[in-house]
Amino acid sequence: MKPTPLRCASFCALLLAIAAIVDMGAQQPPGAAAANRVVIISLDGFPGWALDDPYLPVPTLRKLAAAGAVAKGMRPVNPSVTWPNHTSMVTGVTPARHGVLFNGSLIRQPGVAPRIEPWLDKKDMVRGETLYDLAHARGMTTAQVDWVAIFNAPTITWEFRERPPAGGGGAIAMEMVKAGLVSQEDVDTFATRNILFKDLVWTRAAVHILRQHRPNLLLFHLLALDSTQHRYGPRTPAAMTSMALLDTQVGAIVQTLEETGLAASTTIFVVSDHGFKAVRRQILPNAAFLKAGLLEVVDGKVAKTRAYVVSEGGTAMMYITVPDASGDILAQARQALAGIEGIDKIVEPPAFAEYGLPQPSDNAQMGALFLTAKEGYAFGGAAGSEVVIDAPEGSRGSHGYVSTDPDLQALFIASGRGIRPGVTLDSVANVDVAPTAARLLGFELQNPDGKVLTQILNEGRR
Repeated sequence: MKPTPLRCASFCALLLAIAAIVDMGAQQPPGAAAANRVVIISLDGFPGWALDDPYLPVPTLRKLAAAGAVAKGMRPVNPSVTWPNHTSMVTGVTPARHGVLFNGSLIRQPGVAPRIEPWLDKKDMVRGETLYDLAHARGMTTAQVDWVAIFNAPTITWEFRERPPAGGGGAIAMEMVKAGLVSQEDVDTFATRNILFKDLVWTRAAVHILRQHRPNLLLFHLLALDSTQHRYGPRTPAAMTSMALLDTQVGAIVQTLEETGLAASTTIFVVSDHGFKAVRRQILPNAAFLKAGLLEVVDGKVAKTRAYVVSEGGTAMMYITVPDASGDILAQARQALAGIEGIDKIVEPPAFAEYGLPQPSDNAQMGALFLTAKEGYAFGGAAGSEVVIDAPEGSRGSHGYVSTDPDLQALFIASGRGIRPGVTLDSVANVDVAPTAARLLGFELQNPDGKVLTQILNEGRR
């Protein structure tokens, strides 16, 4: 049958439509067609037990938990401080493998006290690949707001940093200034602003990124609760008020996903890095080293050291800072630490693996000894006349304790695309977050320490 002009036109139109679809797909980066999205919201210091309190006003978190999966607690890694745990949540491995042991990197120089430097490039701090590295390699877009151990990460597409860079604050900050979401003056002086204001701006940044850029992966971190609990202690009215405020900020993210039509394609994880403990007494091991002649203080500052302790709150790392081939200095340090009030254990290197910590021979960040504190005690770094003192005003709460401590269990909620509703788990590990998020984005982590939480996944909707 001879084709009519109408049939030819229809056929040509069909071919053009197919060509347009093919061309559109060719222009999209690999993995973009699926449009899977994951948003990981970290509420620093939010305890796992909080949702058990029926009088805590957190309606957004309760709604997400009811519509998805929740754990009674999420086990952090050692040391249970912010940067190691956030790094474990995006690598799926413990600090023994990713190498981050502090809120920054430990800088060691012979004969002086080690110091912590936070502003090192991610490639110089984190060992191995992260969730955002792998997503980026698959053509997905990535974003971070106030995440940690992520400085100058080339695999982050959009970001609003903990400290916006000089000269404008970065592309997202400049977009926000133009949109009237923050002033240029506040961007330029952001490091000096109070933590409540910073959380507000970080939330606005996350909302802006979702609305304007629609990333496949967003990492978002808020800090006010951590600061509040350090100052006033956990389970205080101030801490509970901060939790309620965080709920409204999570609500802003949920509302944005709904208003932009992204909710159906997005999985939300609401997590935290650790819980908190109340502190009554503070242990100052460096004061014991001062008495033992292992360090010197000049004009109130530690000047020379042979041994030094770096506090991580409920735990601490002890370093020998000069050559010690005979082991005499290490023996003196052990003796100076023995019997100090509040020290629970002095852990030797053969037991480091039990805590998920590396050997000093594998990672120079690791101390020669690992110290743990008893209930009600935390470590401090000062070197004064007293070895154990009452907790100073403004230091009534701490974390960093051994990760199995019930008070240190963190928050875990997963909700949205691909998550089975109504699932409650007794416990998960934070190294499970990255493998599970990767599965939801359509790829797998290679050889993680954690596992995919298949029991929370609705595999048919991945």
